[in-house]
Amino acid sequence: MSDNIFLKIVNKELPADIVYEDDIAIAFNDISPQAPTHILIIPKKEITKLTDSTSNDTELLGHLLFVAKKITDDLKIENYRVVINNGSEAGQTVFHLHLHVLAGRTFGWPPG
Repeated sequence: MSDNIFLKIVNKELPADIVYEDDIAIAFNDISPQAPTHILIIPKKEITKLTDSTSNDTELLGHLLFVAKKITDDLKIENYRVVINNGSEAGQTVFHLHLHVLAGRTFGWPPG
């Protein structure tokens, strides 16, 4: 198992402003938000990036999207963006799969 900041949050070795947690995933407010609402959702299972997931992770990947829906429902957020950066050239800086849920401002297209 690697030693990254997200695993330290999962293992309760580092504090985080947790907004959701279950046996599969944990979600918390980003410490460097890019929007008024910026929540990170991560699996507790270590997966470095989306391309490292396997067919055995299908249910887990779907669950992460369900968590995004649950959080936005609970916060009564109707307009939001879900982002997964895959690899350093795509902007991934922590190599543990994570979803960004961004809301509270208007987003442009194309992103980046």
